[in-house]
Amino acid sequence: MKRPFLCTLLLCTSLLASACTGAGGGPSATPTISDTVQVGADVLLARPLPLLTGKRAGLITNQTGVARDGRSTIDVLAGAPGVQLVALFSPEHGIRGAAAPGERVASGVDERTGLPIHSLYGDTRKPTPEMLRGIDVLVFDIQDIGARPYTYIYTMALGMEAARDAAIPFVVLDRPNPIGGRAVEGNLLDTAFATFVGLYPIPVRHGMTSGELAQMFNREFGIGADLTVVPAQGWRRAMWGDETGQPWIPPSPNIPRLEAAIHYPGTVFFEGTNLSAGRGTSHPFEQTGAPWLRAGEVVSAMNEMGLPGVRFVAVEFTPRNPGDDKFADQPLRGIRLILTDRETYRPVATSLLLISSIRHLHPREFTWNVSHFDRLAGTDRLRLAIEAGEMAPLLREWESEAEAFVQAREPYLLYR
Repeated sequence: MKRPFLCTLLLCTSLLASACTGAGGGPSATPTISDTVQVGADVLLARPLPLLTGKRAGLITNQTGVARDGRSTIDVLAGAPGVQLVALFSPEHGIRGAAAPGERVASGVDERTGLPIHSLYGDTRKPTPEMLRGIDVLVFDIQDIGARPYTYIYTMALGMEAARDAAIPFVVLDRPNPIGGRAVEGNLLDTAFATFVGLYPIPVRHGMTSGELAQMFNREFGIGADLTVVPAQGWRRAMWGDETGQPWIPPSPNIPRLEAAIHYPGTVFFEGTNLSAGRGTSHPFEQTGAPWLRAGEVVSAMNEMGLPGVRFVAVEFTPRNPGDDKFADQPLRGIRLILTDRETYRPVATSLLLISSIRHLHPREFTWNVSHFDRLAGTDRLRLAIEAGEMAPLLREWESEAEAFVQAREPYLLYR
């Protein structure tokens, strides 16, 4: 690579060391697995919520809505004294999490309970008045992964709006953020680019739980629902998903393990390019590739930067049924991101530097899916900065935005 370009990237890397860290910042102790973390569904089991007693409940959930004893939240609510579970609502990927990304999810009937399932990823993404007829309270229990483009938090937000419109309470059974609650990365979304992969001006990696976001959405962004959050117990912001004692249940087909969730806030940007993000492989969102990629050269350049918490290796992979129309059954030359220290790793800046390096080495082959990349980025300024080779000033600006967000989120935090 040409020296001026490499120097520009090295200037960007110097900014990673000062990435914003929120409440409870600083190095964590040696990871230990907790046997005391209880998710909101566990808390509800131990202490039934008076708000639900004698009520007909609707439940927004999927396969991640599971209590510590292995029971689904569907079963927990169905068996709760005085609660009548009358309807289920499914997000992207469906009630069992099997649908492909972006695939329309049909409404239907739950075979186990006989309850109606209303799809919130089909004809509508917001519960309709007809869906809410005969429901006294709407409950949400889905595991999020801590990244702005992940759609479950917007299913929650639109559910809150619908509950407000129907004058019924909305309850969030909270769960830990699996990629931690301290680090905050990336720009605040420009609301001119608001879509279902980013509705509100929050950072790409926000470091909040669904319950905390619900409180922020409700007040800061004017939803105004009758909101109750049932917090998880025993979780601390420094904890990662594998330190909670809770089993890892893939929240969507291409987030099969925690490592994919950790990389996702950065590698999701490959979805807005003509490179594979690893969908349909054993390491989705942990690698990228294309038939034309000179992986070895890019790997050498990236490792030369000495980015914190990560190293890069050249690999080959073949996507099978990727679901994104990219390189199905084609052998690809690829680059895999290997975590070496998840505490110092900064996925957003790392993947953007990787995209910039690939684009520089492959000016003819590399292309954007402009509209999708800008939707994911929540701005067009990122793409334009990469094209101009001027990412460093933008990353500095993002630092200031992240610091301001850390202060703005403080009133809504439930955990330390």
